[in-house]
Amino acid sequence: MNNYFSIGKLVSVFGLQGEFILKHSLGKRASLQGVEAIFLEERKNSFIPYFVQKASVKDHEHTFVKLEGIDTKEDARKLVQTPVYLGEADFKAQAASSAPLAMLGYAVHDKELGELGVIEEVIEMPMQVLLKIMYKEKEVLLPLNEQSLVKVDKKGQIVHVDLPEGLLDIYMD
Repeated sequence: MNNYFSIGKLVSVFGLQGEFILKHSLGKRASLQGVEAIFLEERKNSFIPYFVQKASVKDHEHTFVKLEGIDTKEDARKLVQTPVYLGEADFKAQAASSAPLAMLGYAVHDKELGELGVIEEVIEMPMQVLLKIMYKEKEVLLPLNEQSLVKVDKKGQIVHVDLPEGLLDIYMD
């Protein structure tokens, strides 16, 4: 099974030929050069490949994207607000190493509790980043901010944290 990494969503239609504006969190200007296909999650956990006909940078977090088979504004409108994913190899090539999204797949290691789980999703909020992991078979959101982040070991792919006491207990009841 492929690993898919969420990079953003199609936020609007652009022009009359079915082009989209993709809002992404790759952490840098992205023209998706070398990416053959993006995956759209039209239904929960169902990743449909769409071939990229052309793509160009709009700004730091937006890219113009033209997908094969979507040729009218009406066809495109049906896919607006659809989450967009990249396969693992494309994701690693496209994401800036400094982007919080680059931590997807990293292990989370707490100062007191040790190994907690693997980062499945990175949610960027205005004042902090939330890391979604599975801990003891429960979905847990961990805040990543100045107080909780100890360090990020990019080479070992480990995020070291010092979580507030009792945080994980909230999820265990």
